[in-house]
Amino acid sequence: MTQSLNLLDGDKPYRDPSISPEGTRDTAPLNQDIAAKNERLVDEWADKLYAESAENIMAWAAKHAPGRLAVTMSMENTVLAELAHRAQLDADLLFIDTGWHFPETLAVANEVEERYADLPLVRVKPLLSPEEQDEIYGPRLYARDTSAYNRMRKVEPLNMAMDPYVGWVTGLRRADSEHRATAPALSLDQHGRLKISPMITWDLADTDRYIADNDLIIHPLTLKGYRSIGCAPLTFPVGKGEDARSGRFFGDGKTECGLHE
Repeated sequence: MTQSLNLLDGDKPYRDPSISPEGTRDTAPLNQDIAAKNERLVDEWADKLYAESAENIMAWAAKHAPGRLAVTMSMENTVLAELAHRAQLDADLLFIDTGWHFPETLAVANEVEERYADLPLVRVKPLLSPEEQDEIYGPRLYARDTSAYNRMRKVEPLNMAMDPYVGWVTGLRRADSEHRATAPALSLDQHGRLKISPMITWDLADTDRYIADNDLIIHPLTLKGYRSIGCAPLTFPVGKGEDARSGRFFGDGKTECGLHE
């Protein structure tokens, strides 16, 4: 096993963070018929849905997805849960509980579970608890190797949780960053699952308007300048005129945590 010396804790050797925890695996392959159907759906519909409304994209997902979907929830807002509820989507809500969320984020997750009982909330957890990760990889991995932290706390847990689903619904918005400026509303992910982004044409003003118009659950930190909310040590308020993602730290000059790269 490769180990590295970490000066944060004297001479104690820690595991190289490029080596994932035991038990890590990739998403299971889709049934071939489902994978082929997904590919045909993207070929036929990606261009048609590129500029469609959030409601129409979610209605399309409810009608055409060839199986159960995962609606990924950061709990920064609850728009996707509301859209999925109104469309009567065959789906679970997936919340990646990294172990480093703000208490306010966990409180929103509890409210979502109560309000949207028709959409089961699945709390996806990494293989290692925060304490176990600190013991094996050293303390404050999020500060020392943000990419490895995001891989172990977000990307790999989501990959393993996606087995039962034919696709996932995301909260991507083109307005959030230059990296997302031309993102599609419908595509295939690297495993051949549908990737559906109903809010893709929205900006923060559209999001805030929908939240207000529909009396949705409000994450209290969004009222304090936090417009893109992830793990507490890596999330900061943004200044006026800055894009929402500028309040997130991803390391190595990246603008994504790895879920949408």
